[in-house]
Amino acid sequence: MTVKIGIIICDRYRRCAGGKCLRAMKNREGAFSIYNDIDIELVGYTTCDGCPGGNIEYAGNEMVNNGASVIHLATGMIVGYPPCPNIETFKSFLKKRYNVKVVIGTHPIPQKYLNMHTALQTWETGTWKSVIVPVMADEIIRAHYD
Repeated sequence: MTVKIGIIICDRYRRCAGGKCLRAMKNREGAFSIYNDIDIELVGYTTCDGCPGGNIEYAGNEMVNNGASVIHLATGMIVGYPPCPNIETFKSFLKKRYNVKVVIGTHPIPQKYLNMHTALQTWETGTWKSVIVPVMADEIIRAHYD
């Protein structure tokens, strides 16, 4: 069985070629570590279209029509300055509207972003503390994503 995945990235990174997400997907790192012994296939990759996420509805529909059973909200939504203020709303909407699993995160958090967000205390609240767990990885892996 192959799990089909869609990835939605933050529009601030709309020119991103997806290298970190695709590398993490291939290597089963970061949030993709949940697919250790499972075949996965990317069936969609797009941006949210900027705040407040005008493309979330269309992108979710397109991805599900292409067979996605899981949609990942990219790590860029977590590590941006500021992190996405709509990420929990996107997750709830996509789950409810399309009956798909929604995972927050793709590639491991790059070490340079962890250092800055730690200094800024961005992720000190309970919500963010739990959000970053799947993409934390260890320092060696985080450094590879700088």
